[in-house]
Amino acid sequence: MNILLLGYGKMGKTIEEIALSRGHQIVHRINVDNVHELAQVDPARVDAAIEFSQPEAAAANLFYCFDRRIPVVCGTTGWLDRRTEVEAYCMQKGGAFFYASNYSLGVNLFFHLNKVLARLMNHYPDYEITLEETHHTEKKDAPSGTALSLAADVLDQVTRKTNWVNNAPKNASELPILSHREAGVAGTHVVRYDSPVDSIEIRHTAHGRTGFATGAVLAAEWLVGKQGVFGMEDLLAF
Repeated sequence: MNILLLGYGKMGKTIEEIALSRGHQIVHRINVDNVHELAQVDPARVDAAIEFSQPEAAAANLFYCFDRRIPVVCGTTGWLDRRTEVEAYCMQKGGAFFYASNYSLGVNLFFHLNKVLARLMNHYPDYEITLEETHHTEKKDAPSGTALSLAADVLDQVTRKTNWVNNAPKNASELPILSHREAGVAGTHVVRYDSPVDSIEIRHTAHGRTGFATGAVLAAEWLVGKQGVFGMEDLLAF
């Protein structure tokens, strides 16, 4: 498979390592310093694009792929206010788009556990709910995309919560997400339920970028030859 990398920072370089180890080729590497080289890309030589860039660049990169019928896997977060627009454009162009806030198999199992636990805890209002996420200092968006996915699933299941806030809650209906940035942390997410008598929590800790990169390459392999909008639930068939 010939891959176009849109974003060539630390994550892009890890994706490259995984892709090469699986027998794929990287035909172009586009970063903020050489974005003008996109005009030189021959879509006929690209089987799939993997997009891990910056929030301000993601939508334009995705539109570029849809216009050229290049299947694209996106892991950039912080741009989801345009998600409806992007997905509609993909369908209009007959493109293929795969988005996940997190491509790690472990995190997607964690998502499933979070849904199950939230469904159970909806019946126990004495438990207050808090989400926490910790990432490296280079991560610009907060809360993380993974934390937002966790929060959305909690809000779907727990009727006493109506919206999330990225700070301490001002009323009982708010779901707090506490964001921390620390050097060298790949990513840690905690969902905690506290009552006056005990606490219950589930936690996922990433030990590096390899799990995320492997999932993104697997998604690209799966996406080739398809049309539509997809996510990890399609790839993993949970």
